[in-house]
Amino acid sequence: MSGQGDAAKIHCSVLPAETLKFLAPRSDGIYVDGTLGLGGHTEAILKKSSPGGRVIAFDWDEAAIEKSRERLKPFGDRLTIIRRNFSEIVEGLTEVGIDKVDGILIDIGLSSLQLDMGERGFSFQRDEPLDMRMDIRRKITAASILADCSEQELADIFYYYGEEKQARRIASHIVKERVAGPLETSRQLAALVARAVPRPFHPKRIHVATRVFQALRIAVNTELENLAAILENGVSCLSPGARFCVISFHSLEDRMVKRKFRENIELRVLTKKPVVAGSEEKEQNRRSRSARMRVAEKI
Repeated sequence: MSGQGDAAKIHCSVLPAETLKFLAPRSDGIYVDGTLGLGGHTEAILKKSSPGGRVIAFDWDEAAIEKSRERLKPFGDRLTIIRRNFSEIVEGLTEVGIDKVDGILIDIGLSSLQLDMGERGFSFQRDEPLDMRMDIRRKITAASILADCSEQELADIFYYYGEEKQARRIASHIVKERVAGPLETSRQLAALVARAVPRPFHPKRIHVATRVFQALRIAVNTELENLAAILENGVSCLSPGARFCVISFHSLEDRMVKRKFRENIELRVLTKKPVVAGSEEKEQNRRSRSARMRVAEKI
């Protein structure tokens, strides 16, 4: 991306109308966007809650914050940005003197910025370093996991986080190959996975390495642990009647959200089935095709 203007054009938030419908922002409300990204959802909430609504936006990706801060500058002090993961919602809100909010939104997954930056290793469309950290302050990278984990640990990561049926075979190939030298780039890893999995077992609709990359990203960024934390701690930050909206992109996350919402006696589930994008949005935004939103209300 060449600049903030380009980023704004390329980035397209998923389920924008559905999000505003359930979150129902109002002018006297305070809302949390737990995944600021390039600011699409935050901007929509600020516009809908004009003139007095506030958004407290969380993100731990410094590059995303810099671009969003510029994009959202016209909203002035109605926006507060906190460089923390959404799992630290209680600490973040305490820092800015807020006890309760009128709604929480989290949109889990990669932003177009992370895919397009080219030095993170999230994508195997280009040859990139195997980093995958959403927060560059973290020490563990995808390359360090591939170098340091045992064959069993790697197989578990691929199976549980990527739901990869060929996890053991892929892990075995990685352990054998790293003897000759470290796996350091996305294309190196993608090619290895393609060799490890017999051709008849290559999926038809996605690249054979897709689930391995997903699993490594989840492991590097402790994504499921972070999701579990906000589903637990975020509820205490909601005022009665406030909505908790979660947009996820694969079954592991969606199952966790569904279960946690149902188990929490302080919540009333508003979506018996996940809300999905309509045909027009799916046509215009490929990312929306796998998006599922679940919503609950604080009793």
